[in-house]
Amino acid sequence: MKKKIIKILKKKNKSKIVSLTAYSKNIATILDSHCDIVLVGDSVANVLYGHKNTHNVKLETIIEHAISVKKGIKKSLLVVDMPKGTYSNKKIALKNAKKIIKLTKCHAVKLENNKKNYDIIKYLVNSNISVMGHIGYTPQFKKKFKIEGKSIVKANKLLNDALKIEKAGAFSIVLECLAPEASKLITNKLKIPTIGIGSSVYCDGQILVTDDLLGMSGFYPKFVKKYINLNTTIEKTIKKYSKEVKLEKFPSKRNFLNG
Repeated sequence: MKKKIIKILKKKNKSKIVSLTAYSKNIATILDSHCDIVLVGDSVANVLYGHKNTHNVKLETIIEHAISVKKGIKKSLLVVDMPKGTYSNKKIALKNAKKIIKLTKCHAVKLENNKKNYDIIKYLVNSNISVMGHIGYTPQFKKKFKIEGKSIVKANKLLNDALKIEKAGAFSIVLECLAPEASKLITNKLKIPTIGIGSSVYCDGQILVTDDLLGMSGFYPKFVKKYINLNTTIEKTIKKYSKEVKLEKFPSKRNFLNG
């Protein structure tokens, strides 16, 4: 487990870190060949369950998806989001982090920053649990989406948050929706890798929600590049299937089971 963490740390200033989300074995198996980090994100709440935000996703739900994802992971570092409310204090955080790691066999957990949980990160790290931090737009704690760190003062405040997370022992940190100059400042000052989402090319790596880049989520802000529109492809396929069933072209004789 620690070897995978060290491998990520060594990529700082050397090669870009590739990260994507997964919620099932099938997708994880594909991602594993191309990603350094696979995240079982609490974004599963939006992507698969149709929730407006990530606030109500259950720990048990995240764990079940992570168990599935782990079956498709061989080389990537597997990180699991800790849902909102599962790390409200040190004891609760440790109990839930241990449960996640025990049941899913993941390599690390991720906590969103609320400017109060640096001691929780330190407590988990001291308990031999690897932690990924997360600053900027943190969906668990912020209702309104906006770009963070647009002024020098605000960028320095974010840098201060990032440095505290690094000092607490996190091995990496997600920068979500930060202004380019803020991302550049933080990435240059930190010794641990930064993973950007909507935070420019200056980060040490990038992460996206897989369903977004595949054109399946219906969520396409400017920072998401839609590499393909799978929704259209899937709809064409289902339409063809529907037509063939109605015309009795499917199942054909070659689809019959004999013997």
